[in-house]
Amino acid sequence: MPDVAVVGGGIGGLSAAHELAERDLDVAVFEANDRFGGKARSMDATDHANPLHGEHGFRFFPAFYRHVTETMERIPDGTGTVADNLVETEETLIAEIDGRNRLANSSTPDSLREWLDAVQPAFAEDLPRKDVRFLIERLLYILTACEKRRERELDEVSWWDFIDAENRSPEFRDRLGYAVQALVALRPQVGSARTVGSIYTQLLLGQFDPNRPTEQILNAPTNEAWIDPWTSYLDSLGVDLHAQRPARKLNFDGQRVTAAVLADGQAVTADEFVLAVPVEVAPSFVTPGMARAAPELARIDRLDTAWMNGIQFYLTEDVSLSRGHQVYADAPWALTSISQRQFWTDYDVDGRGPEEVEGVLSVIASDWDTPGILHEKPARECTREEIATEIWAQLKTHLNTEERQLSDEMLVDYFLDPAIVETDEGVENRSPLLINTVGSLKNRPPADVGIENLTLASDYVRTNSDLASMESANEAGRRAANAIFDRRGISERARIWELQEPSLFEPFKRQDRIRYRLGLPHPAEVTQSLRSVTSRLSGSA
Repeated sequence: MPDVAVVGGGIGGLSAAHELAERDLDVAVFEANDRFGGKARSMDATDHANPLHGEHGFRFFPAFYRHVTETMERIPDGTGTVADNLVETEETLIAEIDGRNRLANSSTPDSLREWLDAVQPAFAEDLPRKDVRFLIERLLYILTACEKRRERELDEVSWWDFIDAENRSPEFRDRLGYAVQALVALRPQVGSARTVGSIYTQLLLGQFDPNRPTEQILNAPTNEAWIDPWTSYLDSLGVDLHAQRPARKLNFDGQRVTAAVLADGQAVTADEFVLAVPVEVAPSFVTPGMARAAPELARIDRLDTAWMNGIQFYLTEDVSLSRGHQVYADAPWALTSISQRQFWTDYDVDGRGPEEVEGVLSVIASDWDTPGILHEKPARECTREEIATEIWAQLKTHLNTEERQLSDEMLVDYFLDPAIVETDEGVENRSPLLINTVGSLKNRPPADVGIENLTLASDYVRTNSDLASMESANEAGRRAANAIFDRRGISERARIWELQEPSLFEPFKRQDRIRYRLGLPHPAEVTQSLRSVTSRLSGSA
């Protein structure tokens, strides 16, 4: 009987176990898959004795990630730590069908010219000046709004409406409206202005912190660079790690969880339970009695999910493309990619899988509802093979405009996320991603719910980072651990960071707190209303 039983061994569950075990609590983790790490885990991609790795999608660590990177700094790996396996990117390739491909600097600016370039909104260099000015006004609205206004007003309006996308130029809609979807799977039409605006400003502000890299990725597949050293460290702390031991339900006596019942029928008892399963699985653990005791649990099934899944193409050549991400601005399936071998300095591609493999192009598709260019169907309606050939065709359309960078002869094999499973109608996704829709904040539970020995540790938990991500899952794990520390009188808490915004906006936020208490709108809201009315009048004239 452990002190704490953690149900789910993804980033949230492992993060909670990490904090608990370092305070000498006896912890057991029960994971349904054969590997730990959840959506971040690596999987065998080829049928070889020493296989290549495939993943749900490439890992991305922007500057505002604080919780997950601090945890990585505390995981030993050789003579250093797992954080040493993070590599800074230098540039982002923005590829367009018409051949106007360009590079955007993603490294930390170190000159006045680079800082001035960085202040320009992402993808906005060829937008009409009035659109750029309007976007800056919208971002200032976000940065000067008080927290209550963000939660109670901006969470109730979509990013699409907030940026007045329908009345902006087509370039504005294509570049700014959909940019967040490609980068962090936030749907512009349904994502709240609070979440999308906050994360968008964090991505931009990350370029101005000289003490932190703008964005980083791993120097090897996730399990080799991070998860395997992590589970080894947890094992050294005495954590009992049980892979392929899925839980099916929690027994609840009206006040406390009495056991976690595993699929094989074993009832695991513990003093405390941490539920760290994905958002689509969590409602199956919520009994009517638990919902009455903690109404927040009953609202989890109101949260929405979307599809953001990856595919790796294994190539005969190491096509580097750019020293960072590639964003395919016109791709109907909202593609992003990383050519990974240039970063995988500690991973021997030559000694794995087919001998002819020299390069690995990892691609994520974020739009599964728009018809493609090859099969002319949404990804949801395609077979797995059609998904692979469609994505390959969209890549070639963007990258072969001026010179041929990809050819069919290069393609050795591919690995599509196995969570994409074929059905009679197309495919289903058994590992969807939480999306922050309009008004969803009220349906996201805290880590410490109203059941005395149950906490939650997953990316749907209400966190400062407020995004379906490794960062939010790690923060949720820390919050779950802190609730347990409070119950047991343990004074050493896991650290929680607020999202950092420039202090120069604080006087404006204080002023807006007063306006909000008086029932007055934000000054920029008045400006927005006037613009919308003017636009409608001019359109009807």
